[in-house]
Order: sequence, then C-alpha cells, then structure tokens
Amino acid sequence: MSEFKRSNSKAIVSLIMGVLSLFIPIIGIILGILGLIFASKSKQEMNLTGESGNGLVTAGKVCSIIGIILNVLMILIFMVFFYFVVNTDISTY
Repeated sequence: MSEFKRSNSKAIVSLIMGVLSLFIPIIGIILGILGLIFASKSKQEMNLTGESGNGLVTAGKVCSIIGIILNVLMILIFMVFFYFVVNTDISTY
C-alpha cells in the first residue's frame, strides 16, 4: 500500500482565504493578505515536515493576489465614481 502524506493545514487555510478574498468586497483585501501570509508559512512548514500541499499553496497565493487586485480596483473605481458624482454641477430650476 502507498503512504498518504497529510496536507498542511495552513495550506488549506491559505486556499480558503484566497477564495474568500475573491468574493467578499473590501474585507477581501485583508483576507488576501492573510492568505499570502498563511501560504508563505505553510511553504516553510512543508519544507521542514515533508507534508504535501504544494498545489494548495500555489492556488491560495494566486487567489489571494487576484482577490487583492480586484478589491483595490473596485475601491478605486468607486472613489472615481463618487468623485465625479460629487463634482458634477447639476442644477434644477
């Protein structure tokens, strides 16, 4: 029989945080940063313990980075939108 290696729990948390950062607005930035932190910590642990989970770490990093970028873009778009809404001179007579 073949031996199954345990997946690193921080790698799983990294993937969950990365996926959540894609779907939860504004808080997704924080979740994405936490996902990146957990990914780096889990990579270090996997090198020491020999646990599996490299794919989970990679997917967690990618989702976290994309989530951070999308949330920052969303905030910037809202700021520009509100800037133009506030500065338009609409007068009703």
